[in-house]
Amino acid sequence: MENKEKIRSLAENVWAYIAAFLRWGVLGLLVGGLGGFVGALFAKSVAWATAMRGANPWLLYLLPVGGLAIVGVYKLCRVSGVGTNEVFEGVRSNKGVSILLAPAIFLGTTITHLLGGSAGREGAALQIGGSVATFFGKLFRLNEEDRHILTMCGMSGVFAAVFGTPMAACVFAIEVVSVGRFCTSALFPCIVSSASAYALALVMGVAPEHFLVENVPAFDISTMWRVLVIAILCAIASMLFCWAMHSGAKLFKKLFKNEFLRAAVGGIVAILLTLLVGTRAYNGGGMDVIERIFEEGVVRPEAFLLKIIFTSITIGAGFKGGEIVPTLFIGATLGGTLALLVGLSPAFGAAIGIAALFCGVTNCPIATILLSVELFGGESALFCMIAALVSFLFSGYFSLYSGQQLIYSKLSEKEINVHGH
Repeated sequence: MENKEKIRSLAENVWAYIAAFLRWGVLGLLVGGLGGFVGALFAKSVAWATAMRGANPWLLYLLPVGGLAIVGVYKLCRVSGVGTNEVFEGVRSNKGVSILLAPAIFLGTTITHLLGGSAGREGAALQIGGSVATFFGKLFRLNEEDRHILTMCGMSGVFAAVFGTPMAACVFAIEVVSVGRFCTSALFPCIVSSASAYALALVMGVAPEHFLVENVPAFDISTMWRVLVIAILCAIASMLFCWAMHSGAKLFKKLFKNEFLRAAVGGIVAILLTLLVGTRAYNGGGMDVIERIFEEGVVRPEAFLLKIIFTSITIGAGFKGGEIVPTLFIGATLGGTLALLVGLSPAFGAAIGIAALFCGVTNCPIATILLSVELFGGESALFCMIAALVSFLFSGYFSLYSGQQLIYSKLSEKEINVHGH
């Protein structure tokens, strides 16, 4: 009798794992498939907008009008004030985000890039993914815990489709919400979602981001002290960027209570700044600037600071987009500049800077390491890992996302449970 009970219990356990595999395999494929399709369309839309802006420089002068249109779209979809922080909240509670957030952020980000606002794509990817996942969660009537996992699946799927980094996307979606509390049960669903979304995006012609880092130096003391200098200074820059982003939003809200006026004024300020600096390098995401550092070693020392200013004004005024591409821009330009000062190649310094900046503003060291491997290959991975972990320590509790929770102290095994600031 006892043996029968043991066999029955074993069979039930085996079936539970098989059922979970099948269930999350199907749900991950569904969310990843839709997320990959929408993400690929979104990536193509942003690429089209960037090309159009490059061919028609006069579009910049329509930026204030674009700001009015974005505010109007958000009010029409009834998602004003909803963003990435609300998606994070959806992972921790039973709150979802409206399905209308997906078309609103899709259109809003495209308009921002078309008319020259300084923004990225990651915020849109996370929000579109969260919106898609909420739709499926309601459709299949999932319980609260499963909806949380499905939201992370949606985030990882669209992120992977847009950036072409499925490993980093899988871990980032889990790691970013509550730093220190890692939901391992979400790993399999998230990799199914991110891998399927990535595969579909490739079929649809979306090329993954990749940068060639040539002449990686030997791993020795001479190189390491240079890497540490770059990592620590980039950690300081990451705190500055987070502060500027939060302060810019607060300042615009304080000075201009009306959302339409806020966006219009922000657009005008961005135009004036563009004319003042005499270049369009800080409009849009700036991937071309990053590519030039890796391919030609060309970097301007003031570029990182100007990108911080342009992005904090754009997002603070109410334009839509993400902060991660600007983060890559700031990391690459600051890292490249510092590399020249300490006797390293700009491309290698840019890779170190990107790893340090990304980790500093997101507090996601594991995702940063995987992102570095996917973006730069394995040869510089150890240097990037060290830079990321140094930046993680030195950047304190600053974060681009006020909705992010940091569960543990960075100095000891002590629970603090604070929000990013």
